[in-house]
Amino acid sequence: MCLVRAQINHYFLKMNPDELRSKLPHLLLLTCVLTTAAITLFFIAFIFKTALPVFESEGLGFITGTKWSYTDQVYGIRIFIIGTLVMTAVTLLLAVPVSIFTAIFLSEFAPVRVAGIMRPTIELLVGIPSVVYGIFGLFVLENIFQDTIDPFLSGTLGFIPIFHDPSPNSGTGVLLASTILAVMVLPTIIALSEDAMRAVPNEYKEASFALGATHWETIRKVVLPTASGGILAATILGMMRAMGETMAIVMLLGNSAHIPSSVLDTGYAMTSKILNDIGYYCAMDEPRSALFGIAAVLFAMEILFVAAARKIGGRL
Repeated sequence: MCLVRAQINHYFLKMNPDELRSKLPHLLLLTCVLTTAAITLFFIAFIFKTALPVFESEGLGFITGTKWSYTDQVYGIRIFIIGTLVMTAVTLLLAVPVSIFTAIFLSEFAPVRVAGIMRPTIELLVGIPSVVYGIFGLFVLENIFQDTIDPFLSGTLGFIPIFHDPSPNSGTGVLLASTILAVMVLPTIIALSEDAMRAVPNEYKEASFALGATHWETIRKVVLPTASGGILAATILGMMRAMGETMAIVMLLGNSAHIPSSVLDTGYAMTSKILNDIGYYCAMDEPRSALFGIAAVLFAMEILFVAAARKIGGRL
C-alpha cells in the first residue's frame, strides 16, 4: 500500500501545473467511477456476508425448502421464490403488450403535439410513490376485483386451473398485485422501447416502403425485429423493477405462505417477507441471516436474468 501511494505521489510530482490541470477532469471522472464501484461492491459484500451463516446451516434446502419457522430454526424460501416469479410473470404479461403498442403509437403514428402530451403524462407515473399505488389498489381496485373481475374470470374461465378462485371473499392476490405492478413498470418499458424503435434507421423503413410494404408490415417486419434488443432490455428492466418492488406488494398480494394455485389466489413475495419480518428479527443473528439470505437469492436471480437477457439479446 505504501509503495502504491509513493508511486502515485511521484507521478503527480513529475507533472507540471498545465499537465495536472488538463488531467484533472479525467481524474475526477475516474474518482466518481471508482467510488460508485466501491459502494456497489460494499453493498453486495455486506448482503452476502450477512447471509452466509444461513447458507452454511441450511445448504440447498434454503432455496428448495417450503417451511419457514423461527421457532424450529428452519428456513426454506421456495414459496417466496415461486410467489415472486408468478407475480412477475403475470405483471409482464399485462405490461409488455400495452407498453409495446404504446411505444409503436408514439414512435410511428402519434402527431408531434399528441406525443408531446402523452410522454410527460406517462412519465408522471414514475414519480408516484409505491405506497400510493398500494393504497389505490387496496381501497379502490380491491373491491372491483372482489365484486366484478374475480367472479367474472372464475365463472367464465374457472374450468382452467389458473383462473380458479380459492378465496372468493377477497380481492387481493396475484392478479391485483400484478395489475398495480404493471402500471408501475409501464413508463420504463414504454420509454426504452420507444427509444429503440426511433433508433431504427430511416433507410430501413424507406427500403421496405419501396418494396411495396404497408406501414404495419414495415413495423412488423422491419422496426420490431431491428429494435428487439432494446425492447428486450426494456422488458428486463421492467421485470427487475417488479421483482424488487415491496410496499405495494405487501399491501396487495395477500402475504399467505403458500404457492399460488391460480392468478386469483394470494401469495407471498420475497421482498414482502423481508419487509414484514426485518423489524422484529433484525437483532437476532440467525433470523437476520435468513432474511438477508432472501435478499441475496433475489439479487442472484436478477443477475442471472440480466445475463440471460444479454446473451439472448446478442443473438437478436
